[in-house]
Amino acid sequence: MLERFLKQTGFVSYDDFMQHFELTIPDNFNFGYDVVDAWAAEAPDKVCLTWTNEHGAYRSFTFADMKAETDRTASFFASLGIGRGDRVMLMLKRRWQFWFSIIALHKLGAVAIPATHLLTPHDIVYRCDKAHIKAIVAAGEKVIVDHINEAMAESQSVKVLISTGPCVPDGWHDFDSGIAAASPFVRPDFVNSNSDISLLYFTSGTTGEPKMVAHDFTYPLGHIITARCWHNLDETSRHLTLADTGWGKAVWGKLYGQWICGADVFVYDYDKFVPADILRILSDYHITSFCAPPTVFRFLIREDVSRYDLSSLRYCTIAGEALNPSVFEEWKWLTGIPLMEGFGQTETTLTVATYPWVEPRPGSMGKKGPQYDIDLVDADGNTVADGEEGEIVIHIDKKRPVGLFREYLDDPDVTARAMHDGLYHTGDVAMRDSDGYYWFVGRTDDVIKSSGYRIGPFEVESALMKHPAVVECAITGVPDDIRGQVVKATIVLAPDYRDHDREALAKEIQDFVKQATAPYKYPRIVEFVDELPKTISGKIRRVALRQQYRSRNNPEQ
Repeated sequence: MLERFLKQTGFVSYDDFMQHFELTIPDNFNFGYDVVDAWAAEAPDKVCLTWTNEHGAYRSFTFADMKAETDRTASFFASLGIGRGDRVMLMLKRRWQFWFSIIALHKLGAVAIPATHLLTPHDIVYRCDKAHIKAIVAAGEKVIVDHINEAMAESQSVKVLISTGPCVPDGWHDFDSGIAAASPFVRPDFVNSNSDISLLYFTSGTTGEPKMVAHDFTYPLGHIITARCWHNLDETSRHLTLADTGWGKAVWGKLYGQWICGADVFVYDYDKFVPADILRILSDYHITSFCAPPTVFRFLIREDVSRYDLSSLRYCTIAGEALNPSVFEEWKWLTGIPLMEGFGQTETTLTVATYPWVEPRPGSMGKKGPQYDIDLVDADGNTVADGEEGEIVIHIDKKRPVGLFREYLDDPDVTARAMHDGLYHTGDVAMRDSDGYYWFVGRTDDVIKSSGYRIGPFEVESALMKHPAVVECAITGVPDDIRGQVVKATIVLAPDYRDHDREALAKEIQDFVKQATAPYKYPRIVEFVDELPKTISGKIRRVALRQQYRSRNNPEQ
């Protein structure tokens, strides 16, 4: 299957990869028909989805199974009036019905809107009104359906509610019985255009209300690099990405590129993250490739990893946040496997990565790939020199890259601010060294300027995370009359340190950072908190920390 879309599948070096990677984009591409159904015809018995949960339940699906189930799901959806262009929100946690539903929506030409089950009624109302959502398919847990029901009084666009059970309230359709009774699927007589919208994500954002990121039908092809050239997958792989299906990371690591490569997508369906359980899953189910945020590995390295047989594990990748070098070093020491970092956004596919042919440098995102023509620019749009910080931008003047979002839907002004002068502005700041490695600095609005120094939050956070008292932290800049800004650390303490003298501990941590990184970067203000404010996708909201500080110190502002 991969060979249909990729000119060359086996690259021998980074230079070979950069020079010869070439995607073939078919007309009217539809992932449901051109990948799932095609695999079902060529290798019907190939396992493509293996599912288990924290209670030991188990399901396995071949490509033939997936074609049959997605056809039934598409027929069921069509019987409820869902068709081309209709927008359907999927709040399915890690249930296998997510894969049935999103592929069925692709086959119908509808628009899938993955969303987290953590949405409040207010969040649901906002999304329904903003996207004119017609239907919601949800995991049938009482709290989820109660939130949706509460939101329906203010969500006039929603006509259809579908539950996977066990809770199926009045007025809702039962997913499993619906697909069981569905008529044979008849492929719609339309042919989608490559430019039609197939996928919408609401960005969590650090400021303002979430925006709608619109991707077209070619977007899955942009993830060939993600799966083949970063996750390093092939038809023998069993790949586990830890991500709820409500986040963009799910289609990055649990669907598109993986199935184009013919890999078995492994799904562990759990509610509470238990590090030991993840290690057990890696061992018991012979996972060959594993991708998770660095935070997960921070917890895994605190376990007795030697108790688990990880001999099947061949490759590990990380994304979602920048990597602390200490985590890289400890995981490699414990397992012999380096953590290969990657960078991208909801708006893109993989843009920078430590590819298999690139020697990892702990803390670096890696090198640019052939899919995106990226650059680092200053505030005036000029390319910065190696060793200098600049915003990551993508050139779109000559060719629009496959995988780049089309627009912030219904927000032309916001789109224009992000895409202008032939560039897409990511809002992320990085530094490139003389060997072409990129090093994440932070968001454009998170960079701290103190006494003439530019200080990236991540480098200070990396130093803080080496102190045993620190479980989680966030670095922000706060106003200072003399220095312009000073560095402030907001810290969640490890349980063993919560009863320590806070003043003495703050001084200890400050001295520790002075030794771990350049002294001018140490936090002059240290605050201990029980938890950090985060977006619904789990990203630390530094903007909220800045606002809290201003409100405490300048109550009239």
